[in-house]
Amino acid sequence: MASCWRLILFLSVTRWLSDYSEALSGLSTSYAALLRIKKSSTSPFGSKSRPRFSSPSLGTISVSPPSWRGAAQQYHSPGNLYHSSDAFRQDESVDYGPVFVQEPDDVIFPTDSDEKKVALNCEVRGNPSPSYRWLRNGTEIALESDYRYSLIDGTFIISNPSELRDSGLYQCLATNSFGSILSREATLQFAYLGNFSGRTRSAVSVREGQGVVLMCSPPPHSPGVMGEYEPKIEVHFPFTVTAAKGTTVKMECFALGNPVPTITWMKVNGYIPSKSRLRKSQAVLEIPNLQLDDAGIYECTAENSRGKNSFRGQLQIFTYPHWVQKLNDTQLDSGSPLQWECKATGKPRPTYRWLKNGAPLLPQSRVDTVNGILAIQSVNQSDAGMYQCLAENKYGAIYASAELKILASPPSFELNQVKKSIIVTKDRGVLIECEPQGSPKPAISWRKGDKAVRANKSVSFFSTVVQRTRGTCVVMNGWGPKLARRRIAILPDGSLRILNASKADEGKYICQGVNIFGSAEIIASLSVKEPTRIELTPKRTELTVGESIVLNCKAIHDASLDVTFYWTLKGQPIDFEKEGGHFENIRAQASSADLMIRNILLMHAGRYGCRVQTTADSVSDEAELLVRGPPGPPGVVIVEEITESTATLSWSPATDNHSPISSYNLQARSPFSLGWQTVKTVPEVITGDMESAMAVDLNPWVEYEFRVVATNPIGTGDPSIPSRMIRTNEAVPKTAPSNVSGRSGRRHELVIAWEPVSEEFQNGEGFGYIVAFRPNGTRGWKEKMVTSSEASKFIYRDESVPPLTPFEVKVGVYNNKGDGPFSQIVVICSAEGEPTAAPTDVTATSVSVSEIFVVWKHVKESLGRPQGFEISYWKDTEPEDSVETVRTRGNESFVMLTGLEGNTLYHLTVRAYNGAGYGPPSREASTTTKRHPPREPPGNLRWEQQGSQVSLGWEPVRPLANESEVMGYKVFYRQEGHSEGQVIETQKPQAVVPLPEAGVYIIEVRAYSEGGDGTASSQIRVPSYSGGKITSAQSTLHSLSKWSSVTLLLALMLPSSSW
Repeated sequence: MASCWRLILFLSVTRWLSDYSEALSGLSTSYAALLRIKKSSTSPFGSKSRPRFSSPSLGTISVSPPSWRGAAQQYHSPGNLYHSSDAFRQDESVDYGPVFVQEPDDVIFPTDSDEKKVALNCEVRGNPSPSYRWLRNGTEIALESDYRYSLIDGTFIISNPSELRDSGLYQCLATNSFGSILSREATLQFAYLGNFSGRTRSAVSVREGQGVVLMCSPPPHSPGVMGEYEPKIEVHFPFTVTAAKGTTVKMECFALGNPVPTITWMKVNGYIPSKSRLRKSQAVLEIPNLQLDDAGIYECTAENSRGKNSFRGQLQIFTYPHWVQKLNDTQLDSGSPLQWECKATGKPRPTYRWLKNGAPLLPQSRVDTVNGILAIQSVNQSDAGMYQCLAENKYGAIYASAELKILASPPSFELNQVKKSIIVTKDRGVLIECEPQGSPKPAISWRKGDKAVRANKSVSFFSTVVQRTRGTCVVMNGWGPKLARRRIAILPDGSLRILNASKADEGKYICQGVNIFGSAEIIASLSVKEPTRIELTPKRTELTVGESIVLNCKAIHDASLDVTFYWTLKGQPIDFEKEGGHFENIRAQASSADLMIRNILLMHAGRYGCRVQTTADSVSDEAELLVRGPPGPPGVVIVEEITESTATLSWSPATDNHSPISSYNLQARSPFSLGWQTVKTVPEVITGDMESAMAVDLNPWVEYEFRVVATNPIGTGDPSIPSRMIRTNEAVPKTAPSNVSGRSGRRHELVIAWEPVSEEFQNGEGFGYIVAFRPNGTRGWKEKMVTSSEASKFIYRDESVPPLTPFEVKVGVYNNKGDGPFSQIVVICSAEGEPTAAPTDVTATSVSVSEIFVVWKHVKESLGRPQGFEISYWKDTEPEDSVETVRTRGNESFVMLTGLEGNTLYHLTVRAYNGAGYGPPSREASTTTKRHPPREPPGNLRWEQQGSQVSLGWEPVRPLANESEVMGYKVFYRQEGHSEGQVIETQKPQAVVPLPEAGVYIIEVRAYSEGGDGTASSQIRVPSYSGGKITSAQSTLHSLSKWSSVTLLLALMLPSSSW
């Protein structure tokens, strides 16, 4: 029984901790981690430094922490606990003092945990890298004094921790050469849960319907006191409930009674927050995300039919300290004052303490601390280090840190300032800077040669503009009100100013900077030159597009100064490499430069600037260039009015580009035109001062776009942007069909054909044709409507109309607007009809294995004259639907059928045809194609050459049963390199082949039969020459014999000395 109660109590503790750990979802889920909490969170085990929120007599109250994100922003995030400016820490090459990245957190370690180690985390960054030390209860821990201690990268690890030896408050101390910082306190506690008492409890008697409270004394445990209930009439939340802003609070009231009481809640002098929730039969009031205005007196009331009872308690809201103003790293000259201020908010209001290098900073004669303000008068090197401002109230503390650097160095100048030469023109001003680096700030003095420079009398001059160049300010005299100032003066920043410079001001000027650590000097040599003047010609020029010009820029300057010329167009530098070859900079002389502009364009018009730069001054001048060219495009074209054949247009004028516009031209485009076409207008000539005109002679019901082109004496410009597409109005069609004629047709038909009218000339919707016809010599017209605009033929059929009857025919047009004109009257005849007679005397003759020759006769007719004949043929073994056809044209009465199968019976018929149709077929004719020629080639080919002829012999070819008999042999021979050859036919397996010309001949032999030529023999190559007898057996020696003859010929021609 005791073990059971112990298990239940232990699970309730771990469940509470598990609920809390949901806010720490990023941490490990080990048992030890579940007991590890942040310093600001409330523990059910209690703490020496924080009030407990549960009591056996006061019921239960749970205060959950805010969400992890919110908590990190308000308190727990190291980034908020410690602040330091990044001014010196963005570059790791710069040294700086230690800054916390992570501080240690409170840890509760269960004594029966399987983990035998406790780790207190601490991470600090700094340059040089900081070293770490740890304190327990304010005393530094000697790591070497206990083997259980180890330190890994700032994390302090205790092996086999003991409550007696290791519980307490821990702090991390980080140090580098700039100083030390101290972390917040982290508590290490040990948790255990003992067994329940084994004493037998006495029985409790109660009447049915009454309430009862069974007390449960907790077993020995640590830390803190578990929630207990007192045997009262009701159990309620504490009289004072304290919770942090942003957390969730739960207040509970439990009442006994019969009947079961109803619990209600109210806020005295206010309303319960709308975000509140009632749980557990209204016994628990839960208020999430607490805000300051949620504080007040809350009352719970239990009521039933026997009466009611109430309890009141106060909810107090506190806030952790939160920074409003933090510290920044600071560097000061020795002797300068320091004032740092840090501000934090919180409830209760935070108090402030200051630390230097991790130790409390005590007030001194020069050091004063008032609340969050630290003031040090006249800092010195001993004041350098790491400072921390600590803001705390009873619920927590936050730290802000900053580094104080004290600067102390003798005066020094940058290398580029140690010695320099300054050139200024006469009557101009000059400012010679002197900016020594040093701490404290050096005192500055000037001298020229051996004489000290002092301010002289005031002079009157025009107001000035200061131009800073390479560390030297040259004062440019400008026009303005006259001012009275000293001509030579030392300015507050140490610079030497000389106004209205003259030759007398030339010389070496020395600036000296002095402080308590030493001195340093710079020397500046001042030269005064004559001012530079500039001449740019021509000043204003007008050119036409395509012409060229040269602008000349001449500088009159001090002979000791070099000059550089710069050219600009419309204030922008000219890029001579990217301007398409139009610009060229010509430098013929040292003191002048020419700008050549070739093949000038409109875009090259504008103001051209020439700037002359010397080491002493800079002067510039401008010239204007006007470019005449063709006009620009006119403005937007608007269609003001549209009719069936006209369009009234308006536009805004085109830019004339410095040459008056002489005329405008209107152009139109439609789906039927080839691009843009000039249209007729009213007026016929549109002068340059007009901004509207009428386009005429347009086609009705056609979509048009319009544009305008301007012309001046220089040329024609670019066209305007096209107008919106618009369709002209509908009108009666005006174009009649053309090429009206007759076509072939069937008997009793009149076929009338024409060329359709293009959509461009249909003039509206509902376009169609009216076909009118009458027999020749009659009066009345018969008309038929053809509604398709694309129709090109009409067929009139009348059984009473004899063939070849002449008709007068005309074709007209119409649309929704009305009827248009008819074409000219033409005379055409009705169809004569299809042929009526079948061809006779059809004969089919097999010519070869794949060819049949067909001939026939045709009976001439007065009507139904044929245009040709169609031959239908098919195999005897195939159905009729596999018929193939061949057509002839004209009066031909024969045809050769090709591509047939060998040794196959074919049937065929012939019939005439014309435009009206087909005539009757002839009687059927049949024939069988020839058998295939022998596939065996002539073999064992032998030859014997005698002079200019070759005798050939071979074995006879014997055909197979399905092959045609051999009728003879064909000998094919040709000279090598020639495509054409000759054929010799013979009935015997031998032949004599003449070789009329010298060379090599290629010979092959084929057997032939009625089925055609058979397979060729293998080819032989026979040389022809006038030598002796050569047989096929000697052919391998033939090539040697030929070369031997050549060798003999050379031996006879060459003298003996050559051998």
